[in-house]
Amino acid sequence: FTVTSSSAVSAHTVASVIVAVVEGRGLARGEVGMASIDLKNPEVILSQFADNTTYAKVVTKLKILTPLEIIMSNTACDAGNTTKLFSLIREHFKNVTFTTVQRKYFNETKGLEYIEQLCASEFSTIFMEVQSKYYCLAAAAALLKYVEFIQNSVYAPKSLKVRFQGSEKTAMIDSSSAQNLELVINNRDSRNGHTLFGILNYTKTPGGSRRLRSNILEPLVDAETINTRLDCVQELLQDEELFFGLQAVISKFLDTEQLLSVLVQIPKQDTVKTAESKITNLIYLKHTLELVEPLKAALRSCNTPLLKAYCNSLEDTRFQIILEKITTVINDDTRYTKGCLSMRTQKCYAVKPNINEFLDIARRTYTEIVDDIAGMITQLAEKYNLPLKTSFSSTRGFFIQMNVDCSTLPNGQLPSEFTKITKMKNTYSFTSADLIKMNERCQESLREIYHMTYLIVCKLLSEIYEHIHCLYKLSDIVSMLDMLLSFAHACTLSDYVRPEFTDTLAIKQGWHPILEKIAMEKPVSNNTYLTEGNNFVIITGPNMSGKSTYLKQIALCQIMAQIGSYVPAEYCSFRIAKQIFTRVGMDDDIETNASTFMKEMKEITYIIQNANEKSLIIIDELGRGTSAEEGIGICYAACEYLLNLKAFTLFATHFLELCHIDALYPNVENYHFEVQHMRSSAGNKEKIAYTYTLSKGYTEEKNYGLKAAEVSSLPLSVILDAKEITNHIAKQILHRQQSTPEMMKQRAVYHLAMRLVQTARNSRLDPDSLRIYLKGLKKKYEASCPVPRQNDEQQ
Repeated sequence: FTVTSSSAVSAHTVASVIVAVVEGRGLARGEVGMASIDLKNPEVILSQFADNTTYAKVVTKLKILTPLEIIMSNTACDAGNTTKLFSLIREHFKNVTFTTVQRKYFNETKGLEYIEQLCASEFSTIFMEVQSKYYCLAAAAALLKYVEFIQNSVYAPKSLKVRFQGSEKTAMIDSSSAQNLELVINNRDSRNGHTLFGILNYTKTPGGSRRLRSNILEPLVDAETINTRLDCVQELLQDEELFFGLQAVISKFLDTEQLLSVLVQIPKQDTVKTAESKITNLIYLKHTLELVEPLKAALRSCNTPLLKAYCNSLEDTRFQIILEKITTVINDDTRYTKGCLSMRTQKCYAVKPNINEFLDIARRTYTEIVDDIAGMITQLAEKYNLPLKTSFSSTRGFFIQMNVDCSTLPNGQLPSEFTKITKMKNTYSFTSADLIKMNERCQESLREIYHMTYLIVCKLLSEIYEHIHCLYKLSDIVSMLDMLLSFAHACTLSDYVRPEFTDTLAIKQGWHPILEKIAMEKPVSNNTYLTEGNNFVIITGPNMSGKSTYLKQIALCQIMAQIGSYVPAEYCSFRIAKQIFTRVGMDDDIETNASTFMKEMKEITYIIQNANEKSLIIIDELGRGTSAEEGIGICYAACEYLLNLKAFTLFATHFLELCHIDALYPNVENYHFEVQHMRSSAGNKEKIAYTYTLSKGYTEEKNYGLKAAEVSSLPLSVILDAKEITNHIAKQILHRQQSTPEMMKQRAVYHLAMRLVQTARNSRLDPDSLRIYLKGLKKKYEASCPVPRQNDEQQ
């Protein structure tokens, strides 16, 4: 159980979180309490919230935590009497270990006692927040009891960070939307880095990468906090020296959170292993604290409030106090090194000489043994006239290695006193009976050294515990800076722009950030414009014209803006979304149509139940798994429901009948993706050229499904037959809705009113420009009004 170096950032995917979940009974059903702790990060996160019967919040929260184990009370899991919550969690987390503990351990009084006893004094405001939140306290009691039991160690008193996390400070992205948008996992290949996380992740520490992941899954909803972050990114982009200076320091940090986690646990019994890991961790701690000064120096020249605040936090005297305490006992030049033998030497000589004379004697013995081993191998080399050299590995200890061709060995064999021979290419590894004995002696003297060092280290740690909370602050600062540096780094590789936050979603020439990385060139960019008065956009266009990519691009840009990153566009303004919903066409679903249809219905039901006016909703095809009439009916009804919300909705569809909904509702806009028809050089075949460009109005393309079929290898007779039948049906259906002059007038008035409201809210124009803009609006209104004499009332 050791701390990983920053090179092992990918290790963050290994699950290490344990979660306890408890639900109220009787009338309190639906009130859920959760407590989680990461075994690599000593922070207990409590949350309690009311959830509806779909338990969407619980599942989303658990998906973000990616738990290793979930604990629930036995009353929820009894066979024949399982609660809905239990069966739902079971269904969603098939590969997670489930542990049931007796209901009596879910005890809120005990939970509060635990928190009082273990919570570090700096985070003690938590008592006010959780005093009456019984469910999360009950979950905390069961969780801490269980973790101490399985880890076989207790947490040091007043050493944990405990925080309460409500669900109101972050936007909610349900797990299927996270999957559709490929936020952290690529759908085709889970090891592939073509995800939003992958293209923004230039972090240098495991903490930074974990922070980035959780931010992408739970973006912020407070414009002030987001702008504070954006200010930092802007400063990092403008000040190269600051950027490279910070990056150099941050990349030297190890996994601070995991280090803390090991430091605050007190093992119940001492073994050589615990001794060794405590010594290693003290060396890591020293290494980490020595980076505080360089980090402060790198932040000295900054101007942004957040970076300044971080710089001030590092002025905390406790960093120096801990370091001084460590250096009274530990050698100044003891530090974290790569390679197991050099690290072993560091541990051996960590404690200064003359602190414990027995330790000094043991160390002398150890040195003598190591010298003897080297001497013995040199003698053997001379005796047999072979190029032997001493090697070391953590599993074998010291052994002998030799690079040589078989042909140069006398009769192609090694001398008989060498045993345990392995060969890799031209390298032999082996040992001898004497060397094995010496290795044992070496291990024994090491055990003595570790044991005596451990006693000294434990005494030192017990003096440090009271100051250790400053490390929570440090790990927080490091992971945040790491993430902001990562955002800045991503900007330098591509022309991203700083987003603004208003009540409008306006993106000028935005493009899909992940597609850019896959294609290695900039994709075709498009505009997006949604306001309170035009909050519903219907997008049509042939297959493969770019609808799905466009929809996903808007959601990804929205998330990027809300985590404090710059956005791939020339200009962009966003309305903060409290929830992001997506329903994406399941064209590649291998299951049967019926279940695809049911899945669609479930997803749209979830959106309709949970959406509100602050949502961003993206629907890519709906009602595909059933007959066309019913599909159109369902689409139309769902559209009408979502139209009345103030949510921003983008709806892509192949049902061109839906486009006429704009005649009834003025807040609907139609857009389509253009395609061009090209005659091939032979002149007999028509080819479709995709422009991937969005234009107003609905698509003029007819029968593009047939054109797509022509490209595939369907027999010509089938295609001709299909064309004939299609034309026949089309003639029967063709009675389109026409807009009456009255409807057009209403629509023009509505659009004018919306523009005026927006101008009043957001305009930054000076009086003259404003006059010109308003005259323009008047002209536009007159042009779109069919009856010219009635526009006096609008003057």
